Amino acid sequence: KTAALLSGIALLAVSCTPTRALYDWKGYDTAVYAYVKTPDEKSTANLAALYEKMIQNPGGTRNVPPPGVYADYGLLMIREGNTEKAAELLRMETELYPQSKAFIDRILKRLEE
Repeated sequence: KTAALLSGIALLAVSCTPTRALYDWKGYDTAVYAYVKTPDEKSTANLAALYEKMIQNPGGTRNVPPPGVYADYGLLMIREGNTEKAAELLRMETELYPQSKAFIDRILKRLEE
């Protein structure tokens, strides 16, 4: 009886603790929205700075940048004409998230052409 009560209390305590997210998106949605709404120099710089922040200090329980961050940043660098950095970022996406390799490899192939 006591063991069941203690188990119930322990279960209740565990279920009430807040869970941390796998990834820390750090305002990603707001920055992307601002960039899409007004793709000017300021919104581009803000978005690039956010990507750098997400890469340098990822947070979340996995402590890696969220899926797609390296890829999105790479595509932004392609638009900015920095294909060398873009290729590096795209390769990092496939290292962290191998399931993206088929898609990313097609982009890398087009960059090399």
